[in-house]
Amino acid sequence: MAPLRWAIVSAGTISHDFACAVSTLPATDHKLVAVGARGLENARKFAELHGIPRFYEGYEPIAKDPEVDVVYVGTVNNAHYEVSRMMLEAGKHVLCEKPLCVNRGQARALLDFARERGLFCMEAIWSRFFPSYIHLRERIARGDLGRIERVEVQFGFPLTHVERVRMKSLGGGTVLDLGVYTIQVAMWAFQAEPVKIDAAGQLNDEGVDVGITATLHFPGGGVANIKTSAIDKLPNTAVIIGTKGSITVRIGVIEHNSHERNIFTKIRVLFFFHFTTMKLHDFWCPVELTDIDGTVRSYPLPASKVECILLNSVGLRYEAEETRRRIVAGELESPSVSHKDSLAIAGVQDSIRKQIGVEMPEDYIFKN
Repeated sequence: MAPLRWAIVSAGTISHDFACAVSTLPATDHKLVAVGARGLENARKFAELHGIPRFYEGYEPIAKDPEVDVVYVGTVNNAHYEVSRMMLEAGKHVLCEKPLCVNRGQARALLDFARERGLFCMEAIWSRFFPSYIHLRERIARGDLGRIERVEVQFGFPLTHVERVRMKSLGGGTVLDLGVYTIQVAMWAFQAEPVKIDAAGQLNDEGVDVGITATLHFPGGGVANIKTSAIDKLPNTAVIIGTKGSITVRIGVIEHNSHERNIFTKIRVLFFFHFTTMKLHDFWCPVELTDIDGTVRSYPLPASKVECILLNSVGLRYEAEETRRRIVAGELESPSVSHKDSLAIAGVQDSIRKQIGVEMPEDYIFKN
């Protein structure tokens, strides 16, 4: 079969890392053929760096390019719906960065349209495709931790200077930017949607959240306590507690150096082990875990031709592989990040935003 022909929309940090990740996959399976950016010079530089043959100013030329099979959408949050729909209208499959859309109503409209068009569309929750996440799910499914009773998740960095986080006009806020990670890992553990949500938060002068705390109540009495912050560096851990033991997804020492919209992260990982405990390191992009029996399992990532900016971003290759696998099979969604999963996550984000008083213009257009 011919390689899947990828186009990338936007030439920012995450798009750069996605291109780096795809470069580590077999050329017989994946090929980067085009990139579009708001500025032609940015697109040209991006294409030159990554060896991409075609570059465009704007995104419409990508939609019109007949040699593109699938589009990776790496724009700011509030452009996800418009750009993804444009690509679907043109007959392109879509892998869209998280959050898929600004609210559940918008996400549902996009996913319904993708299904009507008979095209694959997936929210790029890359965490779930790491081998360590798959191993974690298998452990939980086998009952090795017993019944899951509680999940504790904290995720935060000093990000108040980053436009995509602080500005309402870009679909900002920690619920949309960081919250998706905390929500998805809780749902990954419980394998269910919460039945009740209690939330509180702090807003900036733009009216978007710079920090939240929330408790998600799951069927059977389980709870997930989540916290996000764009002000403080949090412990950045996820702890999954069952009746037989606990799994801790733990981050070590984190240093930040930010420049404009790019966040550079260096992490030194620490290892801990206790009886009946599994440790999963760097919970949003884990490449190592300490299993229940004390075995350290490593899933090293290959080196990319061009260096990634963010931690373990070569792991974006896993979601690219999943995208190809499902498209080749003629499937419209992935069971690991299903349409139902994306709608459930968006619904939790909507509930939290409503409780803490964060409103987006899209909330008045796309109703749940």
